[in-house]
Amino acid sequence: MTIEDVQKHQDHREIPIDHVGITDIRWPIVVLDRDRGEQRTVATFQMSVDLPKEFKGTHMSRFVTILSDYSHEITAERMPAIIREIQQRLEAEKAHMEVRFPYFMEKHAPSTGAVSLMDYDCAFLIVADGDEIDFVLEVTVPVTSLCPCSKAVSDYGAHNQRGYITLKVRPRKLDDMSFTHVWLEELVELAESAGSAPIYPLLKRQDERFVTMQAYDNPVFVEDMVRNAAVALRADERVVWYEVAAVNDESIHNHKAFAVTTWDRP
Repeated sequence: MTIEDVQKHQDHREIPIDHVGITDIRWPIVVLDRDRGEQRTVATFQMSVDLPKEFKGTHMSRFVTILSDYSHEITAERMPAIIREIQQRLEAEKAHMEVRFPYFMEKHAPSTGAVSLMDYDCAFLIVADGDEIDFVLEVTVPVTSLCPCSKAVSDYGAHNQRGYITLKVRPRKLDDMSFTHVWLEELVELAESAGSAPIYPLLKRQDERFVTMQAYDNPVFVEDMVRNAAVALRADERVVWYEVAAVNDESIHNHKAFAVTTWDRP
């Protein structure tokens, strides 16, 4: 019995589609862990290809088939091979893949050393365009930020808030299918150092005192946070491009404050 392939029918509306695929599919992945070798987590995938104007549709099931084929080796190092497979099996010139996942790090409270786990939102962003593959690493890190202006104008105290610093980093390419390794932990630590103080999941009284005073001694605007992170990233020869974004959930204003900076290595 022959089953008709409707997706291969011709479309006469003359409209190409930039992205068509699947989103919000969860799948286990393995991420390199600086301290423990590897960490198993669950990622949410978005996978898509471009669709020429003459084709009616793409074969959605092939995306899931590819995930299944790589099921036991979905790692950052395998991402170039996976997206190349998407290109080939879906006969596409351009393919995109976003892999978003929580990554856990062991945190030690600054005074007592109390140990707990902190999760960070991370992502691998991969694009294959013809023979070229692009890879970007993304990490969002919560921090404490204390307002320099508030500290300067107040007789005592200063308002502070939770801020979020998002780093997008393009590592240097080694060859057509591999990139210089940048640890997620390094990016987390870099972002934390750009704020007034880190965020911790577990703090005792002594730790709260330490963190409160640390923030008071290191006031930063959102502009300071993105610049602090940018200086560190520019000094890292493994990084050829970055985008640094910071946003503060303002504690005394009915708005958020944000700043963004991008850079390409000459």
